[in-house]
Amino acid sequence: MNERIQYLEELTREAVPRIFRELLSMEVQFEESAPLPDDPTGQIIGSVGFIGDATGIIYLYLSMDFARHITSVMLGIAESEVDGDEMVGDAIGELSNIVVGSVKSRLCDAGQPCTLTIPSVVRGRNLKVEAASNIQRKVIAFRNSHHHLLAELLLKN
Repeated sequence: MNERIQYLEELTREAVPRIFRELLSMEVQFEESAPLPDDPTGQIIGSVGFIGDATGIIYLYLSMDFARHITSVMLGIAESEVDGDEMVGDAIGELSNIVVGSVKSRLCDAGQPCTLTIPSVVRGRNLKVEAASNIQRKVIAFRNSHHHLLAELLLKN
């Protein structure tokens, strides 16, 4: 595996638990592997790209139930007050932006400047991103109680 994707994996493995702890007062632990979130209510994927010395994208995969819970914590409201897909999409887009922004900051500190794209959010069932052949890919699994979160790194060669 390329050193750059290994470095991005290290940065992401550090950023996700720290951000969940600091922003959401939630603990997430790294797992060796985990399935894509499979939830009858669907899935949500937040993503932010980075362009520069390192160019790629980081996707965060969550179940809609976990995304609604995160949204309620971020906004300081009860889950029953989370009103619709737009509110959840905005929260997961912001969470993705914060995670990838942390990775970007560390890349810049290491002499690999880059800029971020705007966050993008997709909802659906059985979602999976297909990578082009010239892309390196790494999936990192995390767990919070009974919820799974996947961070997928795609890095252009």
